[in-house]
Amino acid sequence: MDFLTLFGIYVVVVLTCIALVCRYSGQQHSSLNSLYSFALKRLASITPKWLQKFSQWTLHRLFHQRSNVFIYLHILLEGAVYAEFTYEVFGFCREMDTTLISLSVPYILLAIKTTFFYLCIKTDPGTVTKKKVAGQLHIYSYDRRLFHPGISCSTCQLVKPARSKHCRVCNRCVQRFDHHCVWVNNCIGAQNTRYFLLYLFSVCAMACDIALLTVDMLLHVVLRTGLLGASYLDENGQRQPAGFLFVVQHLFLTFPRIVFMLGFLLFVFFLLAGYTMFHSFLAVVNQTSNEWYKSRGYVCQHCHPSTAADILCSPVPDHSKRYYYSRGVLRNLGEIFFPPRPVQKKDN
Repeated sequence: MDFLTLFGIYVVVVLTCIALVCRYSGQQHSSLNSLYSFALKRLASITPKWLQKFSQWTLHRLFHQRSNVFIYLHILLEGAVYAEFTYEVFGFCREMDTTLISLSVPYILLAIKTTFFYLCIKTDPGTVTKKKVAGQLHIYSYDRRLFHPGISCSTCQLVKPARSKHCRVCNRCVQRFDHHCVWVNNCIGAQNTRYFLLYLFSVCAMACDIALLTVDMLLHVVLRTGLLGASYLDENGQRQPAGFLFVVQHLFLTFPRIVFMLGFLLFVFFLLAGYTMFHSFLAVVNQTSNEWYKSRGYVCQHCHPSTAADILCSPVPDHSKRYYYSRGVLRNLGEIFFPPRPVQKKDN
């Protein structure tokens, strides 16, 4: 049982790290940031300069410049899961009389997910250009709290429409900017938020369906082999009934790749399910993740390094006007799936 204990500790540590990152993400002063800074200083003192520069260059290339690395990683992980499902799980399920209709659902979901994934990558998120800016300025009113009239982007040299933001990765201002997603190598904005939401839902559905089929297959194996009523000899030669941990360990030793795939799918599903629920909530209240963070005083320290004066003068977030752009659930969702487009003035 040592393996199961170590695996359980690993899962707890990973989930704890994710929870801490989600809890303290973007906050300027937290125990997590202090611990992170302390660890960086300690590591810097013992790490060679060339390795520090290489690490900084790599992280900058991955997260602060446009790159297809995460798209290829996405396709690689997805291909590995479907290869294992097709090669092993599909055959076992057919032997256990699982219908072809049930087994075809993951492939249908894959086609749907791939469509939305492609649209997220290729669809212009709503770039603010000289040709469109006049019309984009009239789509949303300025709330005069997060967005103020008359402010120009120092990079694009254009007046910033309400709810827009300059993306330093793509080097452009984006209408109704939500965030830059490294997995699709594109900004998520007014024109592709709908595809991003549907992409998240389809990935969750895909992971959940394959996981359910895999669990069903493993349960059939346990029931058909009579593992629940089996027994084994312990270290003292005493016969012991096979418990839950024994069954799990037996399945892992018998089907290591399948059990590992199942663990990966469950991890991805619960992680993405929480992220999908967060973005669904934002869609319902008509708020972007950029606005959600800014309304709470959170900013990216890489893009906006704070000074002592900023910390002393930073205003207290006004939570009473947090959902300034909300117009009711139906209208909010309608704005996501049928985004308003800038009005083009006809030349006389």
